[in-house]
Amino acid sequence: MTVNETQTPCMTYTNVFLHPLLDDAQPASKQTNRREQSMLRAQADKLCASCPLLAQCLTDAITKFDVSGFVAGTTKRQRQEIRTRLGVVISEDDFDSYAGVNSGRQFDRNEIHRLRMANPSEPLSAIAARVGCSVSTVKRHLRRIESEGLAPAPRTAKPSPAEIMRAAVDVKKGVRRGVAA
Repeated sequence: MTVNETQTPCMTYTNVFLHPLLDDAQPASKQTNRREQSMLRAQADKLCASCPLLAQCLTDAITKFDVSGFVAGTTKRQRQEIRTRLGVVISEDDFDSYAGVNSGRQFDRNEIHRLRMANPSEPLSAIAARVGCSVSTVKRHLRRIESEGLAPAPRTAKPSPAEIMRAAVDVKKGVRRGVAA
């Protein structure tokens, strides 16, 4: 089977990757379900291992998105453990802002600053859209915080795909944190 970027295994075999038993929120209660879940995970893991986009997919799933289900050869719980090991914190999606719903809350510079620190690579226009203000308002608040010396030290760099892949291997093997194999 040849896999290319437009036809990844997760796109080709949706019956496997979208199966309810691969979702961590659906614990297998019966022995037959546990057996099927184990077979589905093994099949999905094998398919993910052959994908040329595995490292990028896992990196995105660890550093950008908190998705459920089986992604990049890992379960949601495994991805959370990888984030914990690597010190990665991702912000929760604000689905109201994506849907264009205004929650009616007042914005302030602390909220703007928090969003900027949680999403350093996101454009200021996205933060302005989330908060419900203009880009110039976001810039003004960020400048004011910086000029008052209230801005914390810059965040450390995100882990590299290689670091994420190593942590994933350890998590999947059950290697405890800080213990050499």
